[in-house]
Amino acid sequence: MSSSTLVFIKTISDYHRLMELPKPEHPLISVIKFEDIKRKPAVFPKTIIHHFYSIALKKNFTAKMKYGQQDFDFDEGVMHFMSPKQTLTVQASSNEAALNHSGWLLLIHPDFLWDTPLAKKIKQYGYFGYNVNEALHLSDKEETLVTYIIEKIAQEYHTNIDNFSQDVIIAQIELLLTYSERFYQRQFITRKIANHSVLNHLETFLTAYFNEDNLADKGIPTVQFIADNLHISANYLSRLLQHLTGQSTKQFIHDKLIDLAKEKLSTTALSVNEIAYSLGFEHPQSFNRLFKSKTNVSPLEFRQSFN
Repeated sequence: MSSSTLVFIKTISDYHRLMELPKPEHPLISVIKFEDIKRKPAVFPKTIIHHFYSIALKKNFTAKMKYGQQDFDFDEGVMHFMSPKQTLTVQASSNEAALNHSGWLLLIHPDFLWDTPLAKKIKQYGYFGYNVNEALHLSDKEETLVTYIIEKIAQEYHTNIDNFSQDVIIAQIELLLTYSERFYQRQFITRKIANHSVLNHLETFLTAYFNEDNLADKGIPTVQFIADNLHISANYLSRLLQHLTGQSTKQFIHDKLIDLAKEKLSTTALSVNEIAYSLGFEHPQSFNRLFKSKTNVSPLEFRQSFN
């Protein structure tokens, strides 16, 4: 198999066959130890798209990964979350032994969650976002807890299936996801340098965007547009900004717009309507409402205060 081959993996059984693993004990969920994957890296597909959720707890992992088109920070991190139908690329290390990592891989087909509250809730966890490019870094205590929960899922997975099996496993998965959410929130606090780097990139991007002359044609940037350009998910960006600045991404954008509006109102002879259009507003009334909500005065009143 060529290393450049793109492989679509539609079922968990297909994944087991690809990795030369025994048949899964349940068609819609699997709990795998990385140590049990015997397939050599030299014949491993470089890029895969699978149709199920995956949650990986990795140790001693030194290969480079791309999630979508972005490098994934896995040099130190140990957890990675991936949604169905998304692209993962592994750039193998020159030393195959370095890929002999350990840990756990939990695969969950969306049909396993069907008709349960988790089917909808799982989509709300920001760390499943396509462009999140930061692994979840765990302390020793956190890693012990995550391992314990996955081992409990594995224990239930290997038990004879009965009427309670799905409910028990889903409850354990939800517990795992809830703890992961807590640990990501903790990571916002402890990884301040990386977080402030995102904020700096955001500031630079917005400054460049608003300094262009064709805002009237481009319009006000959306949260998704900005997140895509920063290579992180919109949900992740908003949560990060909320933590660092107390604002949502939309509020942050609006503040930048108001700063620009104040500059134009105080230093140019452009009419209020012309300023509104130049900032990307389709309707001057929308600009007036936003400006007054932020400053408690209308754009015209603000301009008159300089006379």
